[in-house]
Amino acid sequence: MRQIALREALREAMNEEMRRDDRVFLMGEEVAEYNGAYKVSQGMLDEFGPKRVIDTPISELGFTAVAVGAAQNGLRPVVEYMTWNFAVLALDQILNTASKMLAMSGGQVSCPIVLRGPNGSAGQLGAQHSTAFESCYANIPGLKVVSTCNPYDSKGLLKQSIRYEEDPVIFMESEVAYGDKGEVPEEEYYIELGKADVKRQGRDVTIVSFNKMMKVAMGAATELEKEGVSAEVIDLRTIRPLDWMTILESVKKTNRLIIVEEQWPFASISSEIAYRIQKEGFDYLDAPVRRITSADAPLHYAGNLAALGIPDVARTVKLAKEVMYLKK
Repeated sequence: MRQIALREALREAMNEEMRRDDRVFLMGEEVAEYNGAYKVSQGMLDEFGPKRVIDTPISELGFTAVAVGAAQNGLRPVVEYMTWNFAVLALDQILNTASKMLAMSGGQVSCPIVLRGPNGSAGQLGAQHSTAFESCYANIPGLKVVSTCNPYDSKGLLKQSIRYEEDPVIFMESEVAYGDKGEVPEEEYYIELGKADVKRQGRDVTIVSFNKMMKVAMGAATELEKEGVSAEVIDLRTIRPLDWMTILESVKKTNRLIIVEEQWPFASISSEIAYRIQKEGFDYLDAPVRRITSADAPLHYAGNLAALGIPDVARTVKLAKEVMYLKK
């Protein structure tokens, strides 16, 4: 095992798959000459050349359409967006073409494409650069949605998405986590989509999260431990398909569930999880399922308002105590 940054783990995943299969190529704004807006694709142009690492115009709809067409004709494109906030311009291609073509062609035309880039807030960037989109894309049949930001999971899931997935994969990262380091093996590995991971074992309350909100979930578990509360922490990793069975098995043990996510509250990932668990695990619950989400409003630029709008450790700890009926 070695310690590498998230951007390096993602780069290794793309490099390894591009070396293995010459049908794989990368395209997006500044991925080639500039080595990537976040330096994820650093050095890839030198190794693979301009036909496989392609700088595009500032036209998400246009270059996504090119990639979707390439995927439907036998190639395996990886598209990088500077942020998923900009990818809404390409939603027509993602929703009306990529996600639907397999069904509309009677199973004859698949679309093996990976669409990746940072998602959600990244500090004081203003409302137009700070939206989390997992629930939006997870609501579209025909798409798979991955949302993770630790190096080990990100590399394994990206390699799996590029090599084995015939459906379009929405791969959501975190701009503020690209420099975060974690252990990654030297040997090749893949992580199957649709498998959540129990990052911390516990007995008193289950905390479910994903992407950079996992830092909040793990931080809350650490603080709760100081007060004698044992929290089990689950990283969803894949939003669609959703591994709700892992959550259910945890709830059978802890009898309490809270969900931490960087989504707006209405029709969010936590909404779906809460429905599934109350339906299948009602008899195991000793308290209502609770959640903490982003504020139901555009995220403000002002630092104090941005901090209030996103889940944090203190509010997550408070919520955990509430479901355990402990004194605040």
